[in-house]
Amino acid sequence: MLTKLLPFITWFKGYNLDKFRIDFLAGLTVALVLIPQSMAYAQLAGMPSYFGLYASFLPPMIAALFGSSRQLATGPVAVVSLMTAASLEPLATAGSEGFIAYAIVLALMVGVFQLSLGILRLGLVVNFLSHPVVNGFTNAAAIIIASSQLSKMFGVYVDKSEHHYETIINVCKAAVHYTHWPTLFMGALAFAIMYGLKKMLPKIPNVLVAVAVTIVIAWAMGFEHNENVDISAFDSPDVRADIEAFNKTVAEIPVLAEERAAGSNAVDEAKKEKDTIKVLDAVHDFNVTAVKLERLNHMSHLQREALRNLLFSGVVQNNGSLKLFLKQDLPENVKTDGRTWRLKVSNRLLDTTSILVTGGGAVVGTVPRGLPSLSIPKLDIKVMLKLLPFAAIISLLGFMEAISIAKAMAAKTGQRLDPNQELIGQGLANILGAIGKSYPTSGSFSRSAVNLQAGAVTGLSSVFTSLAVVVVLLFFTPLLYNLPQSVLAAVIMMAVIGLVNVSGFIHAWRAQWYDGAISIITFLCTLAFAPHLDKGIMVGVALSLMVFLYKSMRPKVPSLSRFDDNALRCSVTYGLRECSRIDLVRFEGPLFFANASYLEDQINDRMARKKELKDIIIVSNGINDIDASGEELLSLLIDNVRSAGVDISFSGVNESVSKVFERTHLIEKIGRDHIYPTMEQAICKVHEHAHESSQEQNCPLSTTCKLA
Repeated sequence: MLTKLLPFITWFKGYNLDKFRIDFLAGLTVALVLIPQSMAYAQLAGMPSYFGLYASFLPPMIAALFGSSRQLATGPVAVVSLMTAASLEPLATAGSEGFIAYAIVLALMVGVFQLSLGILRLGLVVNFLSHPVVNGFTNAAAIIIASSQLSKMFGVYVDKSEHHYETIINVCKAAVHYTHWPTLFMGALAFAIMYGLKKMLPKIPNVLVAVAVTIVIAWAMGFEHNENVDISAFDSPDVRADIEAFNKTVAEIPVLAEERAAGSNAVDEAKKEKDTIKVLDAVHDFNVTAVKLERLNHMSHLQREALRNLLFSGVVQNNGSLKLFLKQDLPENVKTDGRTWRLKVSNRLLDTTSILVTGGGAVVGTVPRGLPSLSIPKLDIKVMLKLLPFAAIISLLGFMEAISIAKAMAAKTGQRLDPNQELIGQGLANILGAIGKSYPTSGSFSRSAVNLQAGAVTGLSSVFTSLAVVVVLLFFTPLLYNLPQSVLAAVIMMAVIGLVNVSGFIHAWRAQWYDGAISIITFLCTLAFAPHLDKGIMVGVALSLMVFLYKSMRPKVPSLSRFDDNALRCSVTYGLRECSRIDLVRFEGPLFFANASYLEDQINDRMARKKELKDIIIVSNGINDIDASGEELLSLLIDNVRSAGVDISFSGVNESVSKVFERTHLIEKIGRDHIYPTMEQAICKVHEHAHESSQEQNCPLSTTCKLA
């Protein structure tokens, strides 16, 4: 019981100083990969980059202490980060305080869901996500993740559209209009370093080297170059007017948002009073306000896009201030500072006395020093209800990723895994992580592979990984200031390349064409519905369940005959001649309410086709279960078949089905002498009777009888 509650106790059996040293070095090695990766994945999740470090503080340690895998490295991962962003985008703006608060609540919900499944021993629920669905989703997610980083690689800014592909088209248009070449160079350099080291010196932490090199270069060249200017610094009166118009539009949005909220409350109150006229008036007012708000949001989007597309040349004045001219309006013989300046515009009001303009690239910026404060997230029932389906999907998807990685490593180490204990570990990691300001986490394939290659013996390696992150948060965060955003984008893109698995589609298709089709449809739907990734998974799961139900409702019911090797096989598949007097029918699957009538139809069809039929033997080895509907059908079937002058027998009835026959007294109707342990015995018993006065020459079942 103690080892169930505290599974890490088993680590210390036979533990020694050598193993401690190996775990310490493995944990440090994983930390060198985790720190830059986690910051990149936090951006992918729509969080400030330093929240990746917060998500790497408690979860790796807790998941290792209470999980069953000794080498699984937990923390921020690409797919779960993308799902987090997709789940929260409808509720709040990425990076805002509300978005961060919701992400922390989401982590708590994911943790509670996983912990509940683990305690209730329901780890098998993950099987609802079939391999074809996961393969299709993962491939689509890899493309979505990689393409979502293009804006950071090109150094451009665009608003997110309703569909992901629309956003990417807008990014490409913006890149054609203007690309910040130093930003693109930094990203390409990071790619080259990571790829080169991975190929030539795989033991060196390539991500860390790429990050360190680009930080030094960015610091040396003054990569980030921002200025805060007054609105009067813009030479063009049209630009100043556009800024004022944008501020006016943005200022009206919160007012209308409050009116819409009040209108929603008015609708609820009117419905409570059951006053039809009042309800209609309230609904009308609410709809009018909603349309006005939607129009304002669209107008602000157009104004913001127009301001972002403006390119300025900077001229330093005698007093050291900066004068900004539109590039096309720059006076002749005026010496500029050589930079192209742009407005940094979000969905907030621009302070006309201190407008942020950038003449360089984007960097991580200030990372707060110190550990995050530990506190229980504030819970809002309405928000939690909206997040519930996303929490369930992230829980299952994250756990499936974690347990798949753990199983792959266990196959190499010979370690025994407990999926339910792993659920408990992942659940506690997310719950306690949320208390430490973490967003949802899961097991990482790349970092687990590093952990395994480094020789990690126990989960203490993950404890050392967490401690390394603590040291960075306490002492080294200022060193991360100049890390270019395009480098983090390159880290993400490099990491998700391994998620693309085209062979998975081919393999699924070869196994069953419908599995391949489900995988491809899930892939296409995930791409089409992005950023609403849950819809792609839902489509895949629904298709899988439909195929399962269809197969259950129409199981295979072949007639068997003798093959060249004397085995009994499907006569249609192998083109075998059937006995005209005996039909050996094999039912493949449980006999229950959804398919009981299908068996009846198949038997009736055989009786109509075979005019000389005397005996039907139902091979029951494949019937592993039977319900009341199935039993009732068999009872009626026996009456109908025998009333038509055809006898019916059963072979290979298993224990659970036999018990149902006994409890319902169906066995008396069948006749105990009509139930045989094997097909061969059943054929031998009925063969002679069935072939009395028969003109059939060389019955294909007679050899089987002789062999038996």
